[in-house]
Amino acid sequence: MQSNMGFQTASQSSAIEINKVLKNTYMLLSMTLAFSAVTAGISMAMNLPHGAALIMTLVAFGLMFVVNKKADSASGIYWIFAFTGLMGASLGPMLNAYAAMPNGGALIMQALGGTALIFFALSGYALTSKKDFSFMGGFLMVGLIVAVVAMLANFFLQIPALSLAISAAIIMIMSGLILFDTSRIINGGERNYIRATISLYLSIYNIFVHLLSLLGVFGSDD
Repeated sequence: MQSNMGFQTASQSSAIEINKVLKNTYMLLSMTLAFSAVTAGISMAMNLPHGAALIMTLVAFGLMFVVNKKADSASGIYWIFAFTGLMGASLGPMLNAYAAMPNGGALIMQALGGTALIFFALSGYALTSKKDFSFMGGFLMVGLIVAVVAMLANFFLQIPALSLAISAAIIMIMSGLILFDTSRIINGGERNYIRATISLYLSIYNIFVHLLSLLGVFGSDD
């Protein structure tokens, strides 16, 4: 009897902790996305060149490792805002390029709406179904490596069809990662909300960028 009560108490305690991580993750995620939107707007207003965007992306890439290292300390919050701020600012030149296109503003809004729809649908499914998607981890990692290699190859090859295929593949991979990461939080596999936030943020960021890329290609045919 006592062992059953102890098990129930431990289970309830675990559920409370998981809900806390989930709540903190979504709160921090919404704040970092909003901050990224602000820095992207500032970057657009300053009309920063693509070279500046590349430098900010490289610095942000370095900061990503700092965020993961500092995730267990209070300073991790500051580092994740520095990371997401730079990531948002790096979008400025690309967004200005799309905004200059016919219906460019509409394309950006469609990409934002599509990204939000994908995130809420997949995250909602993972939350309500409570399925364990950990089995997808290996497949997603292999897919990500293949996509990165293909991107590097296409940097030199410049094949439009391959670029489209890569964007579509990355959207699918990042969608899978949203299921995977949300599932990890729900099932107690991820107890650090800063690490959980950065994983979901990167998935959302990449879905938006590559969805905008696809919409830009098909939109330019009109």
